[in-house]
Amino acid sequence: MPEDFETRETWPFECLRCLHVWEEDFVVRHLSDAYGNGGDIWLSSGVPVPPPWSDACCPACGGYRVTWFPSGHPIRVPEPEHEPEPESGQNEPVPPVRAPAPVPERAHLPGRLLVALGVPLALFVGYELFANAVASVRPHP
Repeated sequence: MPEDFETRETWPFECLRCLHVWEEDFVVRHLSDAYGNGGDIWLSSGVPVPPPWSDACCPACGGYRVTWFPSGHPIRVPEPEHEPEPESGQNEPVPPVRAPAPVPERAHLPGRLLVALGVPLALFVGYELFANAVASVRPHP
């Protein structure tokens, strides 16, 4: 009978929405039956979970646009939020920080939806009223 065994793996992840980087630890149970058929069970904190490549969710923003790296892959080091101060006693000029470009406001979806549904509906009702008015004036032979 084949032996079953466990491995511990650490998988790095990066959210493509907010660029949050984190790692998750998994225990992988490699199981096989008497016929040589094998399978893996992925555990996180003792709870069975889907494999890391199937359905990851960002813990920071809740986004599902997450990329993963195989176990042992080096994590991209996030850039520091503050520039380190120079070690010399001189104060070097700091370049000005650019403000992000303003995002243009978008029209609200309900307004667009009403126009997209209302215009064809108004044209259809107008045509039907016109067709009925013409039919009442000129009866069929």
